[in-house]
Amino acid sequence: MPADLAILGLHQFGLPLAQAAAASGIGVIGYDTDQAVVDGLNTGRSPIDGLSAAGVRRMLAAGFRATSDPAALGRARTAVICAPTPLGEDRALDLSAVAEAARTLAAHLRPHTTVILESTTYPGTTEEFLRGILEDGSGLRAGRDFHLAYSPNRLDPGNRAHGIANTPKVIGGLTSACTEAAAAFYGRITERVVRARGLREAEAVKLLETNYRQVNIALVNEMAVFCHDAGIDLWDVIRCAETKPFGFQAFRPGPGVGGHGVALDPNYLSYKVRTLGYPLRVVELAQEVNGRMPRYVVQRCATLLNEHGKSVRGARVLLLGVTYKADLADQEGAPAREIGSRLMELGAALSYHDPYVPEWRVMDRPVPRADSLWEAAADADLTVLLQHHRTYDLQGLAVKAQLLLDTRGATPAGAAARL
Repeated sequence: MPADLAILGLHQFGLPLAQAAAASGIGVIGYDTDQAVVDGLNTGRSPIDGLSAAGVRRMLAAGFRATSDPAALGRARTAVICAPTPLGEDRALDLSAVAEAARTLAAHLRPHTTVILESTTYPGTTEEFLRGILEDGSGLRAGRDFHLAYSPNRLDPGNRAHGIANTPKVIGGLTSACTEAAAAFYGRITERVVRARGLREAEAVKLLETNYRQVNIALVNEMAVFCHDAGIDLWDVIRCAETKPFGFQAFRPGPGVGGHGVALDPNYLSYKVRTLGYPLRVVELAQEVNGRMPRYVVQRCATLLNEHGKSVRGARVLLLGVTYKADLADQEGAPAREIGSRLMELGAALSYHDPYVPEWRVMDRPVPRADSLWEAAADADLTVLLQHHRTYDLQGLAVKAQLLLDTRGATPAGAAARL
């Protein structure tokens, strides 16, 4: 039986797309080589944060099926590759998962299929890397026998206001016909489709968007250090500055960047431009500034303890919120682990609390989880808020804690030391 859509890669970005497509009445096949993920989905279990078991059951009721059988890919009219693209140890882009997905798809690719890459990558990947694998493996020609396009993923996990349906989808194709074929597909699941001039322009969109965040986060992180040293309340500065109705967007400092996008994507662009012979200086500097924030937080911890006659060595330090984003369980790239390891190296006795993380390890050692948040905060020499989950009563914590360092500016003014 033919399917409208096959999604290759059923994790952080592929599953939300499958969910949105199934909800729009599109027949969806989800392909993944991880049999445990496939079996779990087909029995109603979700492998990712943000998609509930009830959500999986609704997908199944709408006709979604997960499979590890590549032959199923030959039944799809549209195939979207959502494979991960991490950085390798040499900081170069690792496209091995994209290549594996493409080779698998190519062996079953039929004429007139629309193939779309959503994995974050550097400009040129779709045409220079993906196209060749698909053509060599299928014997078909992109732009003639099948459509080839790129669409940057704009998913913001946990965002309750903006999802796939109401976030404009950028499309860029190898040819104008490829663009229109991809636009016709995405037009079934999203309210607005934006056509880029071509593949490279579409690929560069995600990089520009994440670099914009990276650079502005770095700016406000540097402002945080400067304002603290100068005795200026940065949080009040931001409150006043964001009243300007034009030319300013408020960003807020934090203990570091994390997640599947901001922490990594700028390196993709830096990697590409280095191969062209020149650095992308602003982006690389922003990455450096943001990479220093965990060390700065540890420095502030040590200073705060010292000001109250205590040393980091032997101090009981409670970390609150070890995920990369509020109200999610995902720990990808979260700065908490580096902060925790540095505190442990300095001799601190570490504990943590996070309503979404039942177990947590630092330097391959389990960190004790606080059962009673109030008692743990009262017992700790220093409590550090790293992520502001909605369940935290920060006003109450500020009263209970001996010392509280708020890296998110979430506590009432004067209730705690702020970053």
